[in-house]
Order: sequence, then structure tokens, then C-alpha cells
Amino acid sequence: MLKLLRAALVLCALLGVTIALAKPAPSPPSAPAYSIQALRYATIPGFPVSELVMGAPKNEKLDIAMVIWLIRGAGHNILFDSGFHREKWFKEYTIADFLRPDELVKSAGVPPSEITDVIISHAHWDHLGGIDLFPKAIIWIQKDEFRYYTGDAWQAGGNHGGIDPEDVEELVRLNTEGRLRLVDGDVQEILPGIRAFTGARHTYASQYLRVDTNGTPFIFASDNCYLYRNLTDHAASATFSDADHAANIAAQARMIDLAGSADRVVPGHDPAQFQRYPTKGRIAKIR
Repeated sequence: MLKLLRAALVLCALLGVTIALAKPAPSPPSAPAYSIQALRYATIPGFPVSELVMGAPKNEKLDIAMVIWLIRGAGHNILFDSGFHREKWFKEYTIADFLRPDELVKSAGVPPSEITDVIISHAHWDHLGGIDLFPKAIIWIQKDEFRYYTGDAWQAGGNHGGIDPEDVEELVRLNTEGRLRLVDGDVQEILPGIRAFTGARHTYASQYLRVDTNGTPFIFASDNCYLYRNLTDHAASATFSDADHAANIAAQARMIDLAGSADRVVPGHDPAQFQRYPTKGRIAKIR
């Protein structure tokens, strides 16, 4: 057999033919084993559901959860969204049971100085307003979101509802210090196993995350899907403009597809995530 193989190789060489010995295709690297927790830093009582689920009855209210998500693994301590802490927002909204996001993260076992990355879903005050609490973190935000809210949003005809000018100033400062990373569009890997997706248009260029941990995907929607009810009713959340409702509904269907199950899509403000997952105090263990 060996002689026949050598003879075949010699013959092929004479004929100018190369034989590629078959090799098994390399297996794709497995996603890191991330742990994932939902951290509830406050509650807004009696929030109108019709402002969360388009078409809901006007008189329906819900005590919504104010949430950030802590993702740990592969040498990183990552927050998805950062909450807020500035006094102005306590005057504008009734906010109950508040614990400053950095103190909450510390109670989960991570000193604020050890947060390596903060991924911002969108620029609204209750998601962006805590970035200054994590002094060593790299901040990730969509490039178009940064561009719009540091520029056109404040010009005539711009839309900066829900955007805190102090947060915008902090983004610019972080950019000059080299601590800001701009995510350029859809299906972008931020860290191993963590990808950003766009298209939901809650703000000008909001993003949501898919986190793969040991091969199991979870979608973290933030305000691109406020409640589990958005998914079951196929109803849009609040969007940048009324014209974006259809795109938001399509994005929610895409979230289910990306997660492989609606059960692994985690909405932004639904208190039910603290009932669906094992919870101790303010912290739910999602994975």
C-alpha cells in the first residue's frame, strides 16, 4: 500500500497535479462561559403601559424596573447600560428604591474600578447617565448615536428628548481621553461572544446585544423591547419616530430568531425578569 501511494504521488508530480491531503475543518471557538446578572437599581411606580407597549390601554399602569446587566467572563467585567445618578431626574420622575449603580455593582461582587467595559444601548438619561461612576471602563456606543447626540440633535429640527447634556459632555470627554469606542453598525462583535445589533430605532441609533455563553445565546434588548408583552403582542416599544414602529416590531422578531427562543430575550424594563430567574434582593441570575 505504501509503495502504491508513493508511486501515485510521483505520477501526480510528473503530471503537475497537487494532491491536498484532507484535513478536518477546525471547530469554531466556543463562546466564553459568561455569567450574566440583571441588577435592579430603582423602580418607577405607576408608569403608563401605553408608553411602553404601543396600543395598550391608556389607563393601565406598571411599576417598571430600572435595570443594568452585569456580564463576567473572559477576563472582563462588563455592564450593559449604566443607569443614572444625577439629581435632576429625581425631580422629573417619581423614583423609588434607588441604589446608585456603582454601589449596586459593588454589592454584586465587583468594585466599580474593576468594570472593564460599559456597553451603552442608547443615549437616554437612565441608560447613559452612570458612565462616570466606572472610572477605568471602556465605553462602547453606536457611532451614529454618538454623532447624532453630540451634534445634529441640538440643531434646529433635532430631537434630543430624554438626552442629558451632561451625559453628552461626558461622552465627548471620554472620547478625548481615549476611553470611548464607536461601534460601526449592525452585527458587530464587541468582545468574544458579544455582538451588537441595530435596526430597532428606539433612539437615533440604539443597539441591543446578543451574548453567547457556552454556546447558548441570550438577547438583551434594553428599550428596544421594554416588556415581554411587546413580544407576545407583537407591539412596538417607543421609537425615534412613529414611522419606525414597523422596524421595531421586525427587530423584536429578529431578536427571537437570534436568541433561538423568546424565553431568552430579556426586555429592558420588565420586572418579570426578576420572577423568571433566580433572584436574591436586587439581583437576578440569568446565566
